[in-house]
Amino acid sequence: MNPPTIDQTSSPSTMNPLYNPAEDEKEASLRPRYLSEFQGQQRIKDNLLIFIKAARDRGEALDHLFLMGPPGLGKTTLALVVASEMGVDFKPTSAPAIEKPKDLAGILTNLRPAGVLFIDEIHRLKPSIEEMLYIAMEDFELDWIIGQGPAARTVRIPIPPFTLVGATTKAGMVSAPLSSRFGISLRFDYYSPEELASVIRRSSNILDIKIKEDAIELLSGTSRGTPRIANRLLRRMRDFAQVRGEGIITRDIVEDGLERLEVDYLGLERLDREILKTIISKFGGGPVGAETLAVSVSESVESLEDYYEPYLIQIGMLARTPRGRVATPIAYRHLGMEKLDENGQFQF
Repeated sequence: MNPPTIDQTSSPSTMNPLYNPAEDEKEASLRPRYLSEFQGQQRIKDNLLIFIKAARDRGEALDHLFLMGPPGLGKTTLALVVASEMGVDFKPTSAPAIEKPKDLAGILTNLRPAGVLFIDEIHRLKPSIEEMLYIAMEDFELDWIIGQGPAARTVRIPIPPFTLVGATTKAGMVSAPLSSRFGISLRFDYYSPEELASVIRRSSNILDIKIKEDAIELLSGTSRGTPRIANRLLRRMRDFAQVRGEGIITRDIVEDGLERLEVDYLGLERLDREILKTIISKFGGGPVGAETLAVSVSESVESLEDYYEPYLIQIGMLARTPRGRVATPIAYRHLGMEKLDENGQFQF
């Protein structure tokens, strides 16, 4: 008898008799739906409460919203929260997925009045799509060309008023004409350890994870100021506690788990440390160009610039200069790579 194929065992409950669908629902509920559930970014929440209430009182769509900041801080979640607070439809997509003008036209014409269109990585929009958005954002109309050659003519198609929420990790790459059409611009900051502790407490309650307060404190300090990483580490610590402990996440479990995951007490991962060590040992502390550095650590330039560098710069271990990346004295000390001169002073 042949072994069962993937199609024959497509049900998770068939593949694993211990599978619990309620766990999937709990995982999905980690993403807040309302501002009262959204942790951190208090300044952003306070302003949004006012903007949303004013728009709802007037019976209008919320003004277009531009969200900027490093990945994992909650930009997508906040877009969903805005739609929930406004009580309107939410349509998420990403700039690379919108390949042709007709793709954008199809999305906009199917939106209900005051609906929220969320475009992630909006800095990657094609010029033709971006130009089409200008009129849609300002006049709630689409320019459409009918016919070809000398017989071609342009008609304007009305679309329902909507709210465009654009998110980017590279605000400087968004063109001025597009960014100027957003009525509300919000910049996300890295979370403090106290804010991340609140995120971990909320997630552990939803997932029914038992965790000690000192374990929460340690986890919050190693999550790189990012809720997504905090939730990811919480899940991994749950695994360690389940298999190697008594089902309760303690500080000892977290310390052992972080060591196994090669994460240090500042949240630096193995590649973070490799980047700094490479700059120091191979390039004399810098400066070194991004492409050269990326090749040296076998990583893409995009990952280097979007994920690793922002946090290293935030904690003062890396500096960007016109000539390239430079490791700071803090990086030398953290890695234990200091050098002393003849007077016993640090030299870098």
